Amino acid sequence: MLTGLTGCWQMEEPEEELPMQPMEEDEEARSEKTAALPEQLALPYSPGRTLDPIICADGMQQVVASLLYEGLFRLNGQMEPEPCLCGSYSKDEESRRYVFELREGVVFSDGSPLTAKDVRMSLDRARQSPRYQSRLSGITSVSVSRGKVVVTLSSPNTALPALLDVPIMKSGTQNTAAPTGTGPYLYEEAGSCLVANQSWWRGANQAMDRITLVEAADQDTLLYRFSSHDVQVITADLTGTSPVSTTGRIDCLDADTTILQYLGCNTVNGPLANAAVRRALWRGVHREYLVNAFLSGHGRPAQFPVSPASPLYPASLEMEYSLEAFTQALTASGYTPEAPLILLVNEENSFKKAIADYLAESFTTVGLAIEVRSLPWVEYTAALAAGNFDLYYGEVRLSADWRLTSLLGTGGSLNYGRWTNPQTDQLIAALGASEDRAAAMQALCAHLLTEAPILPLCFKSTSVLSQAGVLEGLTPTAAEPFYNLESFTVHLRGENAS
Repeated sequence: MLTGLTGCWQMEEPEEELPMQPMEEDEEARSEKTAALPEQLALPYSPGRTLDPIICADGMQQVVASLLYEGLFRLNGQMEPEPCLCGSYSKDEESRRYVFELREGVVFSDGSPLTAKDVRMSLDRARQSPRYQSRLSGITSVSVSRGKVVVTLSSPNTALPALLDVPIMKSGTQNTAAPTGTGPYLYEEAGSCLVANQSWWRGANQAMDRITLVEAADQDTLLYRFSSHDVQVITADLTGTSPVSTTGRIDCLDADTTILQYLGCNTVNGPLANAAVRRALWRGVHREYLVNAFLSGHGRPAQFPVSPASPLYPASLEMEYSLEAFTQALTASGYTPEAPLILLVNEENSFKKAIADYLAESFTTVGLAIEVRSLPWVEYTAALAAGNFDLYYGEVRLSADWRLTSLLGTGGSLNYGRWTNPQTDQLIAALGASEDRAAAMQALCAHLLTEAPILPLCFKSTSVLSQAGVLEGLTPTAAEPFYNLESFTVHLRGENAS
């Protein structure tokens, strides 16, 4: 079109330049924007289902619960622990004991004081729960001594506070629909709402005095409520097995998680028993492209099993993707093409399937043939357990202390590649015991770069979706969508505006 119009376009004499004036928003546009805002902030939840954060369902029940309860610590955006209900602590590495002193002046939403017995009860319940059992498996006992909480470990872990964002509730209320917590809000069943906790130890700085709860018992209802603006905020895994699809004007904020996606290698049988071949594959993955092209940016490319959002991530060890370097490394490994390597992937997740197909195509172009086998979940896990693969597309939620024992330790429950290496075990243990965790992580990742028992791809993000223009200044974390509750602003219509 530009070419066709060239002959008709006449150059005119330039007009005198005038100073630019700031553009004022049209009154009608302002009116429409204000009218689009809700009169109240509302969240979806499932009435009749517990809000107990130890056992309640994932999703919006957990989002609501995050406003009712707090832990000894909380994780910030870098997944580092910050003191919350804990005022101070000490540790004795020789006896593997941590002693936590509670913050002074903290009371539950009913006005009763927080005690060490409440913390012990909550931690003991969490240790028995499916949600927290694996994370807290290194704790051998929780006791109370002189009003303090004593935690004893089976092995040293200098990052224990990163595991203790477990929600604390008042003893004796744990069997109710909404146990009593210390968080910024309390649950009012009669009004189906959350009411600002006037006893909150941080002070009455809640963004809203009241948050309405709207029934959404299933995913379809939740999405309808959100699209019709009955509720203003939901959380979603946009690259999961059942990704959320929404329409309209929506603000989307991603939060970093500890969910690692990776390629696992059969380190016992076949060509990938050769570390040089595994190292070549490490060089052959274009991680930035995978995240942007297939996950729409909802993740962070990662070459190591620790999130790049963490200050522990060893960026200095990263190697830039190069097809030439990949080809050279594969040639130097002595790999001889025979039968195609088998790459397993769970067929229920279309994103993983697309990435697996792309990786197979890109590896095959340089002479390393890959056959992708997409299997239903039951068949996929059975094939992993039997070792019937050369590679598999894996996903694991790591704990925030970045302990890799189950994934890469000898005999680890998630070590499907049967990686057995005493040095790996020693370096994992050294990370747990080290006061200089950055140096210990650097040493561990340098070792993994050499041995390449797994090929990290990325860390997934979780997303907070909100009605456009309602929330301002939100900086969510994986565990707390309303992490900076005291500082963000809620925009509403009419007298409820804030």
